[in-house]
Amino acid sequence: MAYNNNKGENEFPYEIKEAVGDMKEQFIRDFQGQPTGFVQVLPEKWLLPDKFKHCANDIYNFEARSDDVWICTYPRSGTTWTQEMIWLICNDLDYETARKITLNERFPFFEFHLFMHDKMKARFLKENEGEKGKRDLIECLSTPGYKFFADMEEQRFIKTHLPFKLLPPSIMSQQAKVVYIARNPKDVVVSYYHLNKLYRTQGYVNDFEMFFKNFLNDLLHWSPYFEHIKDGWNRRNEENVLFLFYEDLLTDLKGSLKELSEFLEKPLRDSDYPKLLDHLHIKNFKNNPSINCKNLEDVGILSKHAQGFVRNGSVEKNTELSKKMVQQLDKWIEENLKDTDFRFRN
Repeated sequence: MAYNNNKGENEFPYEIKEAVGDMKEQFIRDFQGQPTGFVQVLPEKWLLPDKFKHCANDIYNFEARSDDVWICTYPRSGTTWTQEMIWLICNDLDYETARKITLNERFPFFEFHLFMHDKMKARFLKENEGEKGKRDLIECLSTPGYKFFADMEEQRFIKTHLPFKLLPPSIMSQQAKVVYIARNPKDVVVSYYHLNKLYRTQGYVNDFEMFFKNFLNDLLHWSPYFEHIKDGWNRRNEENVLFLFYEDLLTDLKGSLKELSEFLEKPLRDSDYPKLLDHLHIKNFKNNPSINCKNLEDVGILSKHAQGFVRNGSVEKNTELSKKMVQQLDKWIEENLKDTDFRFRN
């Protein structure tokens, strides 16, 4: 079944097709946090929870502001790390506030409500019965970003994994700043697998081999991966877009912070770097409770039996990939990049 959204000032311009048959049934078995399946947005077949069909128009018509700062990535591409960099740079390195207020409050996730399935939300609320603060957090995470961001008076910092093509056109017309991060898929697929095991809103229960197959076949949320990357790469010369590679952040964090601060028009002083670099070091970052989603674990959204939200932050190619998988990835990368000038960092 296909859907079109016809309400709102601007009509959502793409067809949304609901998954059916064996593909849908397999997905529901594997991703138990999404018990009613998914939709694909044509022509690229962007894969999203089926809730998207009801709010695509609201997302598309969201009013961006000129002082917004967005971070746009395919999942597990250094998003959280870069969010903290952006927020601190734009807020005059206010470490005290950064410690007191969690990153997911300072820099909320625009479309997370899509992944809070009604059945899972009811389960989380029941598990936290009598815990008002925890239930309030669950309700907040269930609220569409296009609603709660509209009510914010302060400068907005917005995280999204949606590709440029599905984002509100007002981002570009208002010249809101957008930081796009790309990461080598050999690392992304491993990290993304562990994330889907961690989040009960995803609830992935199958093995890595099946997840890897889904990744190559663009049957994971926010896929297709290469269309996402190309979408960002094609915007890299826009004045309000900064395209970065995760690998460059790892190998030259100070240089990347300088580039990021200049883009954000908040240049750093030489004396700012030692403390900022220490704050962002993976050992400190991983154990920072305002960043590592401890509050989501406390309400049961994160599983206690999976690897943590912040893992090791390294370039970990091949550590969980078989030789055959590496060969498949190499071929996949070559085929998808043959007609572009985009190349991953080594």
